Amino acid sequence: MKTFQSIYDFKPINKTILTLGTFDGVHIGHRKIIEKLIQNSTSCKCESLVLTFFPHPRMVLQEKSEIKLLNTIDERIELLKQSGLDNLVIHPFDQAFSRLTAEEFVSSILVDQFNVKKIIIGYDHRFGRNRTADINDLIEFGEKYAFEVEQISAEEIDEVSVSSTKIRNALLEGNIKLANDYLGYDYLLTGTIIKGKGIGRTLNFPTANLQIEENYKLVPKNGVYIVQSRMKNKLVYGMMNIGFNPTVNGESKSIEVHFFDFEGDLYSKKIEIQLLDRIRDEVKFESLEKLKEQLSKDKTAALHFIATL
Repeated sequence: MKTFQSIYDFKPINKTILTLGTFDGVHIGHRKIIEKLIQNSTSCKCESLVLTFFPHPRMVLQEKSEIKLLNTIDERIELLKQSGLDNLVIHPFDQAFSRLTAEEFVSSILVDQFNVKKIIIGYDHRFGRNRTADINDLIEFGEKYAFEVEQISAEEIDEVSVSSTKIRNALLEGNIKLANDYLGYDYLLTGTIIKGKGIGRTLNFPTANLQIEENYKLVPKNGVYIVQSRMKNKLVYGMMNIGFNPTVNGESKSIEVHFFDFEGDLYSKKIEIQLLDRIRDEVKFESLEKLKEQLSKDKTAALHFIATL
């Protein structure tokens, strides 16, 4: 897959089959669209193309938007790369771009810049200034500018309409299983390991503290999770706490991972952690000894879950 950082960097050799959207999460609904896109491009010997945007439009258009995203931009690129696409264009979304009318966007970008033959789009897609245009407008533009439009219905995407919003809500509620079902993969957190207070080591549960640089990345509900990560080409399991460490009067939120059967220095390394299941809420214990007892129970529960995989 070739990746371009602007609409104007992409110069197609052939006609393109295109879809567009923010694709936050690259969930199972998104992938239904991309699969259809690739099938169409293969059959007509065209280039498959996904146009996406960064920052998320709501970050630009809503002054106080605190939207959290399912993927960092690097995670989104990697997930789209796995789909078999020919081309990915990530265009910087700004106020000037948002002011393009629907027809300006179609004529100057989709037709003139992308040489589009066909657009495959979800049933609920809206575009153009103030998102005033919909699928019916796009079909009219297709007739005017000689490209096809294929609409994907909600039923085709899934019997239950999957949306990034539903996945965000599931994660904020701690329902990691539902979120993973909608995503079609295990939700992941990517960050750098930094030094912590070392309290876990004194309890015989040493932890790696994950720092996520992107403040727009959605971190699931506080609690204890079963996780996995790939270290030195080996799958390593563990348990992760998201929260404030109330037993030791923690004042700032942290993400701490205790890996099972792993030895090695992870400081300053960037790692990806996949969340498999949630064990419990974060709790304040009356002593470190009580916390240690609970951690042992959490590990037993995690190992039992892992044995069923």
